[in-house]
Amino acid sequence: MKHQPPPPTRRWGVVAAVVALVLLACLQIQYQHLKVDLGKAGFASATQENNAIPSRNRIRWGTARIRKAATGADSLPRGIVQRHSDMSLRPLWKDDAASTHKNKNGDHSALLAMAVGISQIKNVDTMARKFLKDNYAVMLFHYDGNVDGWRHLEWSDKAIHILAHNQTKWWFAKRFLHPDVMAIYDFIFLWDEDLGVENFNPRRYLDIMVSEGLEITQPALDPDLSTDIHHRITIRNKMTKVHRRIYDNRPSMNCSDESKGPPCTGWVEGMAPVFSHAAWKCVWHLIQNDLIHGWGLDMKLGYCAQGDRTEKVGVIDSEYVVHQGIPSLGGPSLSSKTPRRSLDLRTHIRRQSSAELEKFKERWNRAVREDEGWRDPFDS
Repeated sequence: MKHQPPPPTRRWGVVAAVVALVLLACLQIQYQHLKVDLGKAGFASATQENNAIPSRNRIRWGTARIRKAATGADSLPRGIVQRHSDMSLRPLWKDDAASTHKNKNGDHSALLAMAVGISQIKNVDTMARKFLKDNYAVMLFHYDGNVDGWRHLEWSDKAIHILAHNQTKWWFAKRFLHPDVMAIYDFIFLWDEDLGVENFNPRRYLDIMVSEGLEITQPALDPDLSTDIHHRITIRNKMTKVHRRIYDNRPSMNCSDESKGPPCTGWVEGMAPVFSHAAWKCVWHLIQNDLIHGWGLDMKLGYCAQGDRTEKVGVIDSEYVVHQGIPSLGGPSLSSKTPRRSLDLRTHIRRQSSAELEKFKERWNRAVREDEGWRDPFDS
């Protein structure tokens, strides 16, 4: 009897099975090559170790890895993980007199951080003493490279000194004031170096912040002695302890009870801001890595106020300062005889600041457009 060939359907099925096996073999070979290329040679040994673990322990190990993966500490026992740090100096040997940077009354812990140059050493000395007297921490960002010039001050060894040539306080803050490192501090003072503090007490200031429920503040400016006042809301009101808004009928301002945002209310200037810890956790993310002059930030700080900025942001009048208006990073005071090079530097810095302001506005607007899930809490 003549042998009948297999039906066409069965023949094509055999061919498809062979092709599938070939493709599977190729994929397996490519997978092995990819593991080597990505440096995952240890995957096999880790799998073997995991298989050697009893099933109940394997489940527990997998859960632990998931729990700690977000911190990058998945290979450590949970109890050893230290999520936060601080700026307290640790002695090389036992020193009972070592400062803990805690308020004497145990009420608040705070950090004063400033970008400083040696030309303002006298003024900074006065400011630092005020804060160290209440056992608050002091961190100096040296933009002129001169750290040794501060060594003779009796408190110098109690402060943290960081050097980077010609950088602003916002540059330093983004790199050295991460919220996890700042976790120990209830308040962050991020100040300019040209503030007169004769009528300022940091402990009383923080007491007012707490009692008023404020998250972002600045001390008011003495209108008689300050030489550089840009916004009316920063001027001291002698009749109040705190003010949160101003009233201005000029068409360019039109600040009234109906005003809902900066610069009429919910706003402080960038020269002397003070942040609660909760607010700083937000502000740090708002600071741009490359826009180091900080122009435009003040108009958005209210988004970090932990609530209604018209209530949580304010200017404290009873503890006020003098803004001396001394330019840094570009030369001495404009009231003195400045060399040509200093004037040129100031011009370049202002141009760069203006350019950064426009970039920051563009980034904010683009971020708002692209984040479809975000809703402006202050958009009426």
